[in-house]
Amino acid sequence: MSARDCLDYGRMTPVAEARAILARHARPLAGIERVPLAAARGRILARDLVSPRDVPPFDNVAVDGYAFAAAALAGGRRELRLLAGVAAAGHPFPDPVPEGRAVRALTGAPLPAGCDTVVMQEEVEVAGDRLRLPGHVRPGANVRRRGEDVTRGGRVVVAGTRLGPQHLGVAAELGLAELEVRTPLPVALFSSGDELVEPGGTPGPGGIYDANRPMLRALLGDLPVTVTDLGILPDRREAVEEAVLGAARRHPLVITSGGASTGDEDHLSRLLEARGEVLFWRVAMKPGRPLGFGRLEDAFLFVLPGNPVAAALGFLLFARPFLLALAGASFALPEPLPLPAAFALTKRGDRTEFARARLVRESDGTVAVARIPREGSGILTSLTEADGIVELPPEVTRVEPGDPVLYRSLVDLGCR
Repeated sequence: MSARDCLDYGRMTPVAEARAILARHARPLAGIERVPLAAARGRILARDLVSPRDVPPFDNVAVDGYAFAAAALAGGRRELRLLAGVAAAGHPFPDPVPEGRAVRALTGAPLPAGCDTVVMQEEVEVAGDRLRLPGHVRPGANVRRRGEDVTRGGRVVVAGTRLGPQHLGVAAELGLAELEVRTPLPVALFSSGDELVEPGGTPGPGGIYDANRPMLRALLGDLPVTVTDLGILPDRREAVEEAVLGAARRHPLVITSGGASTGDEDHLSRLLEARGEVLFWRVAMKPGRPLGFGRLEDAFLFVLPGNPVAAALGFLLFARPFLLALAGASFALPEPLPLPAAFALTKRGDRTEFARARLVRESDGTVAVARIPREGSGILTSLTEADGIVELPPEVTRVEPGDPVLYRSLVDLGCR
């Protein structure tokens, strides 16, 4: 499809098609560097993490108790003789334990040679050097086997994973002090419109404060990116072209909000049409129809709607997963959770609607999804009342209470 088809004839791109276009262009552009483990949280793993060792590295004791060989209990024997000494974490028992003998063993200790079973201290009776066992002991009980968590050479974390505390814990137990991660992705950020004023300034007649850029900066702040905030673009063609082309030459991704329509002062559409490639412009969705995406110079350009709710949803549902893919992750949205609706709705069948929603508990104890009643794309406070977003695809034209709907939490979408 040519840019002229998109812009002149006003075709709206279905949501599924827009996502497919993004997926086709989603490939890592960020470089690779090694960073200390302490600096790796939130970064994207560049290569599969392969274990250089078994975890645990040896059979070890899982509870405080007594270790012995289960074969000694053949024939119903329930009493063993205790050896002097203790097996403790970092202090292995020095000698093999003969069959029919037992030794005190503490959590984390290497399993003494000759032993294969540990019984908890609460389950036994000790009298001098005699250990009285309970009526039933399972052979192999309370022992962590070498490699039962990770085997040497096993793939532990796949490349493209965004590293959280749990991944760093795994890397630490493998003995790794550094990880290979993707470098932060440079992103340029603009707002667009003569009506916009920086918070703290004084709006003139018809002026409003720029809410989008602070909101988008905060959303970007949780991602593995470096943000260049380039301020507010005026409604002048020459200024828009100079600023956006300059940003596109220095950043692989440029994000703007406002100027996504085709009115007299919406210069971004004309810039993409004349100097770049329009990949889609206007998406069949509510809210957020004026959402644009294309290529300019060597960069990708996202043009988000000017209305703040539409800008937020355009970023969370489209720009954010694409950005993460450029940064080295996979292109994916969190899987939606089917939940019963606690609302009724009739909608058009030619678009996808994204309803702001919150979780509620029904009288029978089940969790359902209620809509936020104030739905305007300029009512930003509605997002502060919402827990998540319900996606209603084109084929859904009527929702009744109890019908399953697709719900994604705002936290999962990246709005923390």
